Amino acid sequence: MEKQFFAYLSRMKYIHRWALMHSARTETLSEHTLETAILTHALCLLRNEHFGGQCDAGRAVLCALYHDAAETITGDLPTPVKYYSPRIREAYGELEQAAGERLLQMLPDSLRQAYREQLFCQDEEILRLVKAADKLSALIKCIEEERMGNREFACAKQAALHTLHQMRLPEVELFLKEFLPAYQLALDELE
Repeated sequence: MEKQFFAYLSRMKYIHRWALMHSARTETLSEHTLETAILTHALCLLRNEHFGGQCDAGRAVLCALYHDAAETITGDLPTPVKYYSPRIREAYGELEQAAGERLLQMLPDSLRQAYREQLFCQDEEILRLVKAADKLSALIKCIEEERMGNREFACAKQAALHTLHQMRLPEVELFLKEFLPAYQLALDELE
């Protein structure tokens, strides 16, 4: 099993998200991961520049890049299923942990600890920002689907927005105010 880690991660491009929803355009785990990493970087910089934070943006981006890596083994479990009950959420957490450990076993011993720090990020500040970026990515997907005439994502959009506000992170509120409106624009409307 050793040395299969990167081959597994490359399969992120085949894992489709939003399985329970009709999508105008399919989103892969690779696309979501890239967007989450970009948004995590932005949130870290906003925190540091506008709110006196000391967040290590590079470390945060690495954690974001691997935040869903276990899904290369488990697949993407839809949010309504994942959070249906505390028992299911706990069981899924154990499954994610086991999948992450399995991924680590696919690396040579010399690399495992470095990747463990990304796959199982323990920094609470970074974890909150990655979670916020993950929700922002979901919100952006909902906005894009609505722009294409797909009303299937209307409730998910409201839920994502509600969750983001509940996080009470000033950098998220700033992003929502300053940057999110541009996602409503078509290419020709962007300057």
